[in-house]
Amino acid sequence: MKTVLITGGNKGIGLETTRFFLGRNYKVIVVARDFTEFEFAANDQVQSIQFDITQIGDIPNLISNLDDLDVLINNAGLMLSLPYDNYPREKIEYINKVNIEAPVAFINAVAKKMIKRKSGRIVNNASIAGQIGHPDIWYGITKAGLINATKSYAKILGAEGILVNAVAASPTETDMLATIPEARKATFKQSVISHRFATAQEVAAAIGWLGTESPEYINGICIDINNGSFMR
Repeated sequence: MKTVLITGGNKGIGLETTRFFLGRNYKVIVVARDFTEFEFAANDQVQSIQFDITQIGDIPNLISNLDDLDVLINNAGLMLSLPYDNYPREKIEYINKVNIEAPVAFINAVAKKMIKRKSGRIVNNASIAGQIGHPDIWYGITKAGLINATKSYAKILGAEGILVNAVAASPTETDMLATIPEARKATFKQSVISHRFATAQEVAAAIGWLGTESPEYINGICIDINNGSFMR
């Protein structure tokens, strides 16, 4: 049985990604801060690890105590929706830890095991915000950084048989939508072909494909999931 680790796999896109891999008979390790009402808490194929990913220095030890991983999904993310000119230093540090430092630390720790086996897949959940900018300035900056990290690690680890890719979804039907003003949500809906938001299942399907079946020549790419709102 193959094993996948999903950060933030307890809700939203992460929960649907957990569901995706369970449907393909993977052992799923979910790393999250809170497992209240976690749908798969009693599932024998799911290992729940309560962990604060902002504790960057503890991530290597966390990974070293786990069995080998076939797939890493860096899904956990944070948007604070603060104004650019009133963004407290501690909030900047926090969002950087969650959105870029922690994913990089997980990649570094997991890659050591994957390199020994000459095999592995890593998928980062970025955002359209990292491509076109965002009112939450540090959300956009950190997601752009995650896309760049994806490309950098693909070049570094590709020769070791490890695929590193990302997805960049536009606003998706998750709890994070509650932080977006209604006027901006209405404007966005008009910019997409189907006049709706993405679903968590749709984003998870793309993440799951990159983590399981995508050809090995697909490496270092970021799949756009935006229904025509950012064509390029």
